[in-house]
Amino acid sequence: MSTNPALSEADLARLSSRRQLPPPVPAYLPTGPNSPLTVDKELYSKIQTAPRVLDQSFTLPIRSGKAWTAPAGSIIRISTPEGPQVGDLNIWNQQNPSERFWASRTRQLHSTHLSTHNRLWSCLPYMRPLLTIISDSLSWYGRDNNGGRVHDLLGTRCDPYINHLLSAGQSYDYHCHSNLVRAVKEFGFEEKDVHDVINLFQVTGLDEKGRYCMSACPAEKGDSIEFLAEVDVLMALSTCPGGDLSLWGFGADSEKEMEKCCRPLKVEVFRLEDRGLLEREGWKPAEVAGYKGNHGLADEPKEDEA
Repeated sequence: MSTNPALSEADLARLSSRRQLPPPVPAYLPTGPNSPLTVDKELYSKIQTAPRVLDQSFTLPIRSGKAWTAPAGSIIRISTPEGPQVGDLNIWNQQNPSERFWASRTRQLHSTHLSTHNRLWSCLPYMRPLLTIISDSLSWYGRDNNGGRVHDLLGTRCDPYINHLLSAGQSYDYHCHSNLVRAVKEFGFEEKDVHDVINLFQVTGLDEKGRYCMSACPAEKGDSIEFLAEVDVLMALSTCPGGDLSLWGFGADSEKEMEKCCRPLKVEVFRLEDRGLLEREGWKPAEVAGYKGNHGLADEPKEDEA
């Protein structure tokens, strides 16, 4: 029974009679081999190991951002070339910026933290996978002694607005949100297009009171995560100004201190050497959800009925 002195006698009585619940069952589980949540692991392993050709390669300096495009069926690898570093990733449909990564639904469909064969889903009314993870060199990490896991969907990007609130009005222009804003400008996108991220290589969890916590990045030199593009995508990545998060804090002093643990990230985009492999194996770009209803709203009256 709780010893919390803030609880009234009535609350304590209700707490003491609270029934014991059975272990919960995940709300979203694949219902069979043809479920949209079921990934053909044999096929995606074949794609991941197939010979490939490098089409793009670049390295993001510390505390910066960059956007790039990748066609459906390409493989995108993001790696830590010099050691631990967190990266904040945004994804859009290349042809339609309104269709973008939906972190909360992805979290519901898969997990609070992602790894191999999890998918990154788009928002309503599109509801389809934008990317599928096909390789993760940190898949061994699992759940640590503090309950932390890697490749975070619990939190979101750091931003100058919360920094201003928590650092007595100080301004800093190189948070992940700002890095992503600058990165997508060349593609005609605006600040409003930047959205909740997946925090790559970042370890997070909840403490005993349910509060968000972060631990230092476990990545080493050469760790990587790879994605298969399920549609034509625009992606944007920020090298987090917190670096590997071993010195996290707010304010000018913290910003200067955190630079000591900042490192670059590398991005590579590949196409399969065998251009016909995907078609022969039955893979095709993801299609939008088929819902054609009107949300229970009455049909608009025709002109001759108005």
